[in-house]
Amino acid sequence: MAGTSSGIVAGLTAVAVGTVGLLAYQAHADVPASLRAPSASASPSVAVTKAPRDRRHPTALPANSGKGERVVYSVDDDRVWLVDDHGRVRRTFGVHPGGVDPAPGSYWVTSRSNAITGSDGLPVEHVVRFTTVDGVTIGFSAATRNENEPAEPGSSRTGGIRETRPDGNAMWQFATIGVPVVVIR
Repeated sequence: MAGTSSGIVAGLTAVAVGTVGLLAYQAHADVPASLRAPSASASPSVAVTKAPRDRRHPTALPANSGKGERVVYSVDDDRVWLVDDHGRVRRTFGVHPGGVDPAPGSYWVTSRSNAITGSDGLPVEHVVRFTTVDGVTIGFSAATRNENEPAEPGSSRTGGIRETRPDGNAMWQFATIGVPVVVIR
């Protein structure tokens, strides 16, 4: 009887592993080819030049910043917009960029970490990564200590785009693996 039980468990485990593999393959296949790998080139729907702004509403979503569900990040304005699949802004907030900026273009969330030590030596949480520039990983995160604390000396080559903890929580909930990130000027 023990041999039968272990055989059943082994069979169920094999089916579960196969199912997870199939679902992962299907999820990858459902991601448009333009979003499968981080790219420094802009998609046709995203303006590489500075996107037009509404001067009366500086926090309004810039025109030509993509379509559908996405995170929009303006490197010139140090601002992020979380946009749902209907094009509605769910949240917008200011950020403090690291010393390395991503090029304007379309990317997608490639990895996430709940809590790590940032490249500047500060403990951070809700890390959402989307590209690498010259060996520096670029992503959003929230410092778990005093956000105004200066970075460690020599940390100017960081790719951490810092948010407040409440904004970091919102980003963490919104920007799961595969969600597009549109970088604009």
